[in-house]
Amino acid sequence: MGGKHSKKSSEEDMKRQARKNEESVSSAERIRQHTTKQFGQIVLSLARRGMTDPPGELWELVELEKLNLSLNRIRAMPSSIAVLQNLVVLNLWGNQLASLPPEIGQLRKLRVLFAYRNHLTEVPEELGNCTKLEVLSLANNQISSLPASLSALTSLRKLNLSHNRIIHVPGCVYAMKSLVFLHMACNQLENIADQIQALTDLKILIVEGNCIHTLPRVLCFLTGLELLNVDFNDIKDVPSEMHQLNRLERLACHPLDKGLHIMHNPLQKHVKDLLEGGLEGGLTALYNYLKSS
Repeated sequence: MGGKHSKKSSEEDMKRQARKNEESVSSAERIRQHTTKQFGQIVLSLARRGMTDPPGELWELVELEKLNLSLNRIRAMPSSIAVLQNLVVLNLWGNQLASLPPEIGQLRKLRVLFAYRNHLTEVPEELGNCTKLEVLSLANNQISSLPASLSALTSLRKLNLSHNRIIHVPGCVYAMKSLVFLHMACNQLENIADQIQALTDLKILIVEGNCIHTLPRVLCFLTGLELLNVDFNDIKDVPSEMHQLNRLERLACHPLDKGLHIMHNPLQKHVKDLLEGGLEGGLTALYNYLKSS
């Protein structure tokens, strides 16, 4: 009998000691225990935690290089984000953010920012201070324009602005000279300005699902293009110089296929006939026609 009581007391003492030890460890240390090292970088994922606010202890982990807060219910990022000066990757997609804090511009080492599938209506000017950014996704928001300050993002290689409310390609985009990937599908674009010719490194341009009426002649100077998707627009004809885009190689159907996506448009009959000409048709037939005309 006494042995059982003694054993029970011992177990309770151990539990009390464990609780005491846990309380003696700071909240920051407890959250730090969830960090990992991936490819030499310090990473913390707090994705899918049902959070409405990031935990306050997070801002003590100044050593973080990759932070994943995706798929929560976060409505606002605090100004404290500025203390994470070592962040290289910040993942905020799938939250309920109505804005990004101006302090995000203090993350001077940031190379990747995912903020898609939120409720953003604008982007802070200060984001232009993140001049090392290489990948920026603001897709699936309610953005209608970008601040001119983003012209400073000259290292940016991939920009996704799809599924927003943009009527004109923001002027700052034409200054992003390192872009190889530009995704602006499902906006309200009516045209592509001649400044597009400045993006000489561009390989992928996706503008499907807009209201574009014509393709500018200077688009044909971007001879590095490997995928051009202009499906579901209002394009009736193509510029005669289009045959210069010889890396498109073929008429493409699947969304991920390289080549020219253009069929879902009110194309003039002679263009449509060339593209749909069976074994004798396709992009080659169109290019041969344009070269001879």
